[in-house]
Amino acid sequence: MSFPKFLLGDNTDFPDAIFVIHTEFPRFIINLENDEVEWLEEFDKSEEKELLEEAENLFEAANNFYDREIKRYED
Repeated sequence: MSFPKFLLGDNTDFPDAIFVIHTEFPRFIINLENDEVEWLEEFDKSEEKELLEEAENLFEAANNFYDREIKRYED
C-alpha cells in the first residue's frame, strides 16, 4: 500500500492539536499547535547533522501541506 507524503491527523483527546504525519524517511509527526515533533525513526549520531539541516525544510513542507488542505476544504 502506498501513502501520500503527508497525512492530517486529529484526536478528540487533543482537541486543539493539528497533527501532520510525514510518511517518508525520515518519518515524523508534528503537532502544528506547538511545533512539537515525534520522530518515528532512530538515528545514528553521524546522521544528526544531515537530519537537522533537512528538518527545517520538512517542517515547512508540512505547514504548506496543512495550509493547502485547509484551503481546499474552504473551497
